Amino acid sequence: MIYFRSKDSLPAQPLRGRVLRRKSWLVGVFMRSHRGFSLIELLLVVAVILIIAAIAVPNFLKSRLRANEASAVASLRVINTAAVAYSITYPDMGFPAQLTTLGGANPCSASSTQACLIDDSLSQGNKSGYSFVLTGDGAVPSVSYIVAGTPQAIGSSGQRMFCTDQTSVIHYDPTGSGCTNASLVLE
Repeated sequence: MIYFRSKDSLPAQPLRGRVLRRKSWLVGVFMRSHRGFSLIELLLVVAVILIIAAIAVPNFLKSRLRANEASAVASLRVINTAAVAYSITYPDMGFPAQLTTLGGANPCSASSTQACLIDDSLSQGNKSGYSFVLTGDGAVPSVSYIVAGTPQAIGSSGQRMFCTDQTSVIHYDPTGSGCTNASLVLE
């Protein structure tokens, strides 16, 4: 044990009690001088948070737009596969005349008017910010079709319009409107 001799007292006294009193006094002094954050400190924190948000939000929106476009391309591939399966299953009908023919509500029993090959929400024509339309050639049996995927809000839900036909080659139009089989090929 460490002993401390004060000037007032001759006998030695333990140091432990006095150190604790001094520490509590020092903590009290420091706590009294810092009662919270100043307005400047709070404004600096808010400014830093706003700068980080200004950087992050556009990147988030761009990544969501790209994800919607990737989902639209995947949906077109699913529709192509389902159209080929439909034409093989119902050779007297050929390719489907409309997109709703490929889907069906649960519980689904397959027929030439409701093939149950794709999800019902996709067969209704909307998925991930894109609208899909299948247009047949009108012949029976049908020998060709065109499927178009258009962004519901150009620049927000998607930037490019996608289209495909019975050849399963996916084309796109960078402006978001007017995709045809003569448009750029998606690689």
